[in-house]
Amino acid sequence: MITLWIFILIFSSCSFFWFSRKIAEAAREHATQQSEKLNVQLLSVACQKRRLGVLKNGQLGIKSEFLFEFSSDRDNAYKATLYLENQTLVKIDVPPHRIID
Repeated sequence: MITLWIFILIFSSCSFFWFSRKIAEAAREHATQQSEKLNVQLLSVACQKRRLGVLKNGQLGIKSEFLFEFSSDRDNAYKATLYLENQTLVKIDVPPHRIID
């Protein structure tokens, strides 16, 4: 019986890690798209917060916040936040930044 519980624990941990990687890849893609839309250079993407919770559609899932840094003038770096529910982008907070033509 204990072997079954160990197997379930290992399988759950591997599944959570695999799904977290898929969410991180989705966040990177959303950050790249947002950088292209704003015409800025993407510097980095990092996970700020990840937790289990009830999503807007009423199902259980993973809510994540990713911080991405970008530069518009190659001198200053700005930090924006992506809010994801599983792999779906829910909201983006972009700070005021300098626009260079």
